[in-house]
Amino acid sequence: MTKRLLTKKEQEQLKRNPNVVAVSEKAITYTDEFKRHFIVENENGRLPREIFEEVGLDVELIGIERIRSAGKRWRSAYRQAGVEGLQDTRKTNSGRPSEREFTLEEKISRLEAKNQLLRAENELLKKLDLLERQMLKKK
Repeated sequence: MTKRLLTKKEQEQLKRNPNVVAVSEKAITYTDEFKRHFIVENENGRLPREIFEEVGLDVELIGIERIRSAGKRWRSAYRQAGVEGLQDTRKTNSGRPSEREFTLEEKISRLEAKNQLLRAENELLKKLDLLERQMLKKK
């Protein structure tokens, strides 16, 4: 992690970006959607810096080291757990995993939530594919 702290003014500037959930003087929390977008674009050969600039995030303000480390963390999480690894679980994860057996209703609820997440991911990928095809036609 970088040792450079963000000033209040810089924090406010970053908070205005729709891809940022929260900012403190030490950390920036990005939306899950932005993380998925980052992974897709990065796998298509785009550099982390380009992806951040494309969505209006100030690379000079954030710092290239923060961008590199975030990209490294997200790629690792994606390799290990897929799209679910990119989700911010701090609000939903209360610590130690439950050892009890889930009821049928709980299992169904979890599977429906997972299914909804995968559908959203597919829609995002379709939109990105469409945008790429449109960009290629313009060239």
